Amino acid sequence: MPYALGIDIGGTFTDIVLFDPANGRQFNWKQLTTPDEPSEGVIRGTATLIERSGVKPSEINRVVHATTLFTNAMIERKGASTGLITTEGFRDVLEIGRERKFELYDVFIEMPEPLVPRRLRFEVTERLSPKGEVVTPLDLDGLAKAADALVAEDVQSIAIVFLHAYANPVHEKQAADFVRKRHPGVFVTASCEVAPEIREFERASTAVANAYVKPLADAYLERLAVRLKGLGIEAPLFLMVSSGGLTHIDEAKRNPIQLLESGPAAGALAAAFFGERSEADNVLAFDMGGTTAKLSVVDDGEPLVAYSFEAARTKRFKEGSGLPIKISTIELIEIGAGGGSIAHLDGMGLMKVGPESASSKPGPACYGLGGDKPTVTDANLLLGYLNPAFFAGGTMDIDVGLAEGAMGGLVEDTKLQTVDLAWGIHNIVNENMASAARVHIAERGKDLRKYALVTTGGGGPLHGYHVARKLGLTRMVCPPSAGVASALGLLIAPARVDRVATIARRLDAVDWTALEARFKELEKEAAEVIAQTGIGLDGLVLSRFADMRYVGQGFELVIDIPSDTFGETPFETAFAAFSAAYRDIFAINPPTGAAEIVNIRVVAKASVGDVDLSAAKPITASGSAPTAHRQVYFSESDGFVETPVYGRHALPVGQVFQGPAVIEEPESTLIVGPAGRFAAEANGNITVHIAA
Repeated sequence: MPYALGIDIGGTFTDIVLFDPANGRQFNWKQLTTPDEPSEGVIRGTATLIERSGVKPSEINRVVHATTLFTNAMIERKGASTGLITTEGFRDVLEIGRERKFELYDVFIEMPEPLVPRRLRFEVTERLSPKGEVVTPLDLDGLAKAADALVAEDVQSIAIVFLHAYANPVHEKQAADFVRKRHPGVFVTASCEVAPEIREFERASTAVANAYVKPLADAYLERLAVRLKGLGIEAPLFLMVSSGGLTHIDEAKRNPIQLLESGPAAGALAAAFFGERSEADNVLAFDMGGTTAKLSVVDDGEPLVAYSFEAARTKRFKEGSGLPIKISTIELIEIGAGGGSIAHLDGMGLMKVGPESASSKPGPACYGLGGDKPTVTDANLLLGYLNPAFFAGGTMDIDVGLAEGAMGGLVEDTKLQTVDLAWGIHNIVNENMASAARVHIAERGKDLRKYALVTTGGGGPLHGYHVARKLGLTRMVCPPSAGVASALGLLIAPARVDRVATIARRLDAVDWTALEARFKELEKEAAEVIAQTGIGLDGLVLSRFADMRYVGQGFELVIDIPSDTFGETPFETAFAAFSAAYRDIFAINPPTGAAEIVNIRVVAKASVGDVDLSAAKPITASGSAPTAHRQVYFSESDGFVETPVYGRHALPVGQVFQGPAVIEEPESTLIVGPAGRFAAEANGNITVHIAA
């Protein structure tokens, strides 16, 4: 039977899953990420998994990949040498930005450095009006000089961003074609190809970011495809995009900015599936890996989607401190807490954990790869939460002595016992994650009490119980093989294409016939990209959205709209839909009937294959006796206790758990705290019902 192969590159581990949808057979492997050459870890891990599983490469009919490579390139400023060609007078838009400080009273504020230095930003003569009318024709001689000057500076990639190109892309397309023909070895990105939306700074930032990672993406994806074929895998390669869908390799090369948040998006899809399988439609998807933790909200089985985010922030949790990127993405908050997050004392002598991470090189001290700083993984090992003989599925050894040695400096500085310090690190991480979740939920007007916590990643199940307690949740769900859930989530993602166009009209001035025609144009473009993946369009689903606001406001709400646009009474229908959405968020509507449509959006989705995780082998219970006992620290007992450890196939059924617990990956081993009992549900997930 054909297998599907999912590959997710994280900051510490590369997770690889082989899944047979016919009978639910699943093989997992965790490989340390090779940051200097990410494809090396992918190929090494895939070859190992194929050998261990006995699956033939020819039996793999689909490969789906997610990676943080391009995000890391922007954070570390390791992308291509990039130039910018823009309208005369707009050379400095990347530095002017919004003219707002994210820290009002910080006189030493550090704003994000533009990806293109000023010496590589050139202007050309051309001008369009806000309506898209040509005011000044494009000066091709000036364009040639600018392009030649950039190539003379050894620029690998060029972004072209002209004023008001969202209203009429004629000059950008003309310029892009001209530069491609004149310098065929240079990568070219026009803003109309990646972010055809109003707002010059955000559009310029997105186009430049795409240009910055485009050569890297082209080389990496081509190299990966060739090396997979070298293993005998002839299956098509799909890439996960940030919005929770898949695209084909050529589209990913053309527009790699779509892939920035691909891994976390897959984790949210997996959490939505396993939440639904446990009859929890509203879940907080909590994915904690080796480098960071991510949290996303799933309402009625669907992760929330945002239409912009910030990359490469100078202050990780400060909005406005990063580079704005206008793409569709599953709405996530990143918490600087992963297994490799380093514990330290700040200038005031307070304990902090993260955001600096040991990553995979050198990794936590217990890995024995040269790390010597105390991390969350070291703390969890010292607390008894990790089995040193079977860490990451037995793919690597970890050393308790090295973990204890790494704590020595902090033990001396804090005058705490090693175990108290380790618990403090664990608890601080839990509080950081719970605090971020509270803010995230409150900003969206949601009620935490209706959510269950679905834990994925290697660290999510370890920390989930205490995070849920801090949030006041009553239910926690842990799927089987939670440590590779993101890689598994890749296999259930549909193909997805997002398209957007700026309208910028008051509702009472909209030409509804023209608006319908524009929607159909976007739907046609999206369907063509879907078709290029090789997928039939029989199952194509098209959805329409509109960005709307009251006249005079600076930001919009994205609302669902009917497939026939707004029906027979378009003005009234549109205004009523917007008013209802506004009231849901802000509880009250301003006393005005003047609203406007800024952008329209189309989302096209189609099923890629027949992968259905319902066939995944569930957690089954063959008895109620613990498979082992070990000393585990629980704060509820003020110390270590001899604790029963239940392996995946030794779970007692039918008991409602109340009390502290830790779930250890990769085999969903549940470590039961004092007086704890739990339920292994028939749906195959471990559900821990949190004590009141």
